[in-house]
Amino acid sequence: MEVTLLGTGAPAGLPRPDCPCAACARALGPEARAATAVLVDGTLLLDLTPGAAFAAARAGQSLSGVRQVLLTHPHEGPPIEVPAGLPQPVRVPDGRELALLTGHRVRALAMDSPGTGYVVTGPEGLRLLYLPPGAAPAGLGEPAESYDMVIADAVGRPDALAKLRAVGALGPATDVVAVHLDHDVPPGAEQRRRLAAAGARAVPDGTTLAVGAYEDVPEVPQRTLVLGGARSGKSVEAERRLEAFPDVLYVATGGSRNGDTEWAARVAAHRERRPGSWRTAETCDLVPLLKDEGPPLLIDCLSLWLTDAMDTVNAWDDAEWAAGGERALRARVRELTRAVRETRRTVVAVSNEVGSGIVPSTASGRRYRDELGRLNAAFAGECEHVLLIVAGQALTLRG
Repeated sequence: MEVTLLGTGAPAGLPRPDCPCAACARALGPEARAATAVLVDGTLLLDLTPGAAFAAARAGQSLSGVRQVLLTHPHEGPPIEVPAGLPQPVRVPDGRELALLTGHRVRALAMDSPGTGYVVTGPEGLRLLYLPPGAAPAGLGEPAESYDMVIADAVGRPDALAKLRAVGALGPATDVVAVHLDHDVPPGAEQRRRLAAAGARAVPDGTTLAVGAYEDVPEVPQRTLVLGGARSGKSVEAERRLEAFPDVLYVATGGSRNGDTEWAARVAAHRERRPGSWRTAETCDLVPLLKDEGPPLLIDCLSLWLTDAMDTVNAWDDAEWAAGGERALRARVRELTRAVRETRRTVVAVSNEVGSGIVPSTASGRRYRDELGRLNAAFAGECEHVLLIVAGQALTLRG
């Protein structure tokens, strides 16, 4: 089964008409995207968009063999003219199945927002899932066979991928192709980086893909360290890297602080931002979590873990530091980094990048700065992917 992506953009396209934003200004050449429409084996058209016939011709395809046109989402704007020879577009009621004379079977899948998803099974048994913009499947509760390809709004609704992964409908060999791409994420390297973190990829308009060919499936890094300064966006970036995965365990190393309303507000903001399916553990005992089997870990953050570790060895007292506190702290850091090296879990950790300019005025402040630098370097040495977040922009240091 082959699919040709006649368009891969949001319903308004990319760049959006008359939009002055930076993302639209950069959406040129192969990064420019018409509204998403998918041609399956030249016989089934998913979504009819303006200029579909010309888009097909540019891709070396023809719509003359199309026997069924299915719509997935309400169309806003002027009516779309149906090219001569095409059947009238329809939407299939949720749960209903169509059998085409070509041997394709199409089942309509209920969504959690207005729209209809379609499961297309080819004559050879390969399975394709196509989801409309801004939508995720509704009511997935049973284990399912993995799809060979998923075409979905991986940027706007990464939780759709999490739902599919939770029931086994999206496996390690599933080719996830992002469509309905809008100006929320700058095109180019940043877009590719975000999609790769979810195990997805984007292709230019007009690309033809073979369902069941998996050689281009992005590999999700097992261990990632996200560094950054205060309010740089490092926690948001870390959370974004796992929002397409179910059952994440969020490890909060800061704990609670009685009577500190400002700290409580920070914690609440983090909690509200996280997907509802994630669990939270407030602990600095990271080694047992890293040794256990289980869902991905998001550790936020290592700098607070270090504060707790230094409190434990009383590193703030010069005499105790010299008498054994330093050695004890080094041992704890080695134990942590060894657990990171040996873990089988997916791990995303956050830490502060300090010491770039201002020298602390106290010996204890300088000690903390130095030890955090050493911890970050040791932890990064065990990670496949290391990012530095500056002013909300991610710079890849490794990976």
